[in-house]
Amino acid sequence: MDIKEYFARISYRGSHDKPDLETLTEIFQHHIRAVPFENLSIHCGESIELDLAATYNKIVRKKRGGWCMENNHLLSWALKTLGYNVALLGAKVYVPEHDAYADDIDHLLLKVVLHDKSYIVDGGFGMAYQLWQPMELISGKDQPQTPGIFRFLEENGTWYLEKVKRKQYVPNHSNTAPHNVDKEVCRRVYLFTLQPLDIEEFRARNLHLQTAPDSLFVTKSICSLQTADGVRALVGWKLTEIKYNYKDNMDLVEIRILADEEMEKTLKEKFNIILDKKFVPINTSRLSLF
Repeated sequence: MDIKEYFARISYRGSHDKPDLETLTEIFQHHIRAVPFENLSIHCGESIELDLAATYNKIVRKKRGGWCMENNHLLSWALKTLGYNVALLGAKVYVPEHDAYADDIDHLLLKVVLHDKSYIVDGGFGMAYQLWQPMELISGKDQPQTPGIFRFLEENGTWYLEKVKRKQYVPNHSNTAPHNVDKEVCRRVYLFTLQPLDIEEFRARNLHLQTAPDSLFVTKSICSLQTADGVRALVGWKLTEIKYNYKDNMDLVEIRILADEEMEKTLKEKFNIILDKKFVPINTSRLSLF
């Protein structure tokens, strides 16, 4: 494993001689725009290994993406290599359809301490709730970013991440879900504590999420990538492209349903992904990712 090879993978050519917030932000932004959030291995008959060397080979050498336990595990290695103080944290993701957080930890994120300030660095959430910058760990403070306004709320040692979404302009509105696509809403994202965890503590959940019949990642094939001005995502056969703050504090959302024969080309051209095995898209869950 070579930090220079990782930098080449994410097209980062900046300085890395001092572990400061500016360098952290630059590396983070290059990562999320180069490495997709995706679970395509599950739908290609492959397993997702919770092993740093395997993750490095998959993301850096095979130019694939991964989900949170891959993306943030790799990112933690890169940041530690550069001298950052990094801890792994576990979160429970909010499910709006159930109006509840997950029963068990199902998301890995990072805490980075810089000059006595703590920041949350999460390069593995994907879709439209992906942070674009490290967030200072402070309760009740709006932290505007290009995707929207994020904020933390803390209560009795539990931290909650929220995002205020902009209104959305959807030209081909008929292809979208009928609920709240055009409204500006505050959406809960996940909750977490500051208890540091070891990667081994995610092993059982990593297996469960890729094998349980009711897992979101089993019932949906997902691939999303942050762009210079928004995000694109392929969920099942639906390709969604969002341009943030298109006009009048409104996001432009364009949606297209792909045919099977368009999948391989779309993954290559939109996400820079070439798969080794046959990909079988799926979208049998009604849970919304936007």
